[in-house]
Parts: sequence; structure tokens; C-alpha cells
Amino acid sequence: MLKNSSILITGGTGSFGNTFIPMTLEQYNPKNIIVYSRDEMKQWDMSQKYTSDKRVKFVIGDVRDKDRLARALDGIDFVVHAAATKIVPTAEYNPFECIKTNINGAMNLIDACIDSGVKRVVALSTDKASNPINLYGATKLASDKLFVAANSYADTNQTTFSVVRYGNVMGSRGSVIPFFSSLANTGELPITDQRMTRFMITLEEGVKLVWKAFDDMHGGEIYVKKIPSMTIGDIAKAVAPEAKQRIIGIRPGEKIHEQMIGFEDAPHTFEYDTYYKILPAIHSWSSDPLRINGGKKVNDDFIYTSDNNTEWMSVEELREWITQNKSKIGRI
Repeated sequence: MLKNSSILITGGTGSFGNTFIPMTLEQYNPKNIIVYSRDEMKQWDMSQKYTSDKRVKFVIGDVRDKDRLARALDGIDFVVHAAATKIVPTAEYNPFECIKTNINGAMNLIDACIDSGVKRVVALSTDKASNPINLYGATKLASDKLFVAANSYADTNQTTFSVVRYGNVMGSRGSVIPFFSSLANTGELPITDQRMTRFMITLEEGVKLVWKAFDDMHGGEIYVKKIPSMTIGDIAKAVAPEAKQRIIGIRPGEKIHEQMIGFEDAPHTFEYDTYYKILPAIHSWSSDPLRINGGKKVNDDFIYTSDNNTEWMSVEELREWITQNKSKIGRI
């Protein structure tokens, strides 16, 4: 589907974009990939990797700027929406800015994609959007709802929208693995709560889920990857087995356990081999055979949280992953 197409990725200089772009270039050989973001320095650094690849192009712009989005989307077939204000404490202390990017930016992108005749749009979401307790999660829930409901315009335009939701990206900038790695030599790691659990996913798995969404979507689906969980204590053991763990308590806006599918969504959720699909409750889309596409309905009391997960990553498995990906940790 993506072969010989034009793709734009918002927030494309972030962790996801740095993995999505080389993987997609190799797998699908698109006509071009447009990196749309507001940080000129990150764009400059990233552009040095693609000086000889004319398929990758860079556009300075902000999702808050609808006119700039409209210009950048000219001739674009597919969009990946990765731009967001994502750091939980940052969002708690700067709520207006978080809302402007995560909600207003989503509205701008939806309108601009429809007006520009984009074929398909996949927006990246987060486990924090399910039963949110922090502002970041609340804005991403609102964003998810916007992208789902945008398909109501399907009778009058050719653009379809879907969402991909996943948890903690292993080794990404600002995440727990590089944070613990930076403190490993001190002999002590700050642990919020020994009970805390988190979903674990690699960026490569996230990219493949986006590819799956582009191929499978009919509009309004939320795709949730099946991924393992770990306790925060075990993550610390994998990074620095000899370090003492000091309990510091939960930060503002944090959960003990993360959730990707709540029981409220269970009546509209279907299971597949490697992922779940939450179908829209509106317009009877959750009973649409095209959207269900062979999925198995989950039980009405189903819930997918990091503590009730049936799949767990061991300390040894994470330690092996860290060894194999040491050069990328904190840089992706």
C-alpha cells in the first residue's frame, strides 16, 4: 500500500520517526517521506543521515498552524501523526500548551487532511489515554476521539482515520531505561513504587503496528499491540543489578499500573493473533464485518492492564535487549 506513495509524518524527528523512516524506506520504497516538525536543529541533525536519499524531505511547521499543515499536505497520500506534548510532568505544569498541541493540533490535522484529500491517517496514541488520570492522557483520549469521529465525514470525502495505541517504548529518549542507565554507576536507582508495572514495546514493533493499521483500516479503529509487562523493580535490576533501589514515591500524574483497554471498551473490542482492535461505538461501526475482519469478540468484562497481562518480560530478556541495542538507548 505504501509503495511509491507520498507519506508525511508529524513530529517526525522524534523517536518514532527516527525508526519509522528507515524501516519504511527499506520495506516499501515510497516516493517520498515528508518530515514535518517545529525543531529546526533536530531536522538539521536528522537530514545529515539522508543527504544522498532524495526521498526524504523536511518541512518546518507546527501542528498548531493549520495553514502550514495545508501547505505541507499538498500531494500527500498517507499521514502518521506522531507530534505531541508527551512528558507527563511537563503537561501537568503547562496544561494550556499541552492542549494546544495534542487537541487543537489534532483538530487542525484532521481538517487539513480532509481538505487536502489525504487517503489514510494513523494517529499515535498511548496507554495513558485509557482511563486517564493525568492531563497528557486526557488530551490523548480527546485526540483519539477526534480521529475516530472524523470518519463521520466519510460520505463526503475520501480520508479515513485510525489510531494506534501502545505503551512504554523501550530505550526511547526520556524513558526509564536510559534514565536508569545514566545513574547505574552511582550505585542507587530511584524507584517510584515496587508494585508499579509498565507495558514494554520496541519502536520496531510500533512501526509494524502502524503498517498493519494502514493496511487493515476502514476508519475509526484503535489498534492495540499485545506486548509484555515488567515491574519497575525488574527494569532496574536489568539495567543495574548491583544498584540499591530507593523508593521515592509516585510523581504527579503517574499510575501504579497502565491500562490500554478498559472494560468500558470491551463490548466493542476484538482480538487477533498479535493485537486487539477497539471499534467505534458510534454509527454501529463496532458491528461492521469489514472492520471486524475475522476478529474474536472479547468478554464483556475484559480489561487489558500492565498488571493483569498474561505476557511478562523477564530481567534476562530485557538485559539481552539492552546489550543488543546499547548504542541506540537514549538516542532514539
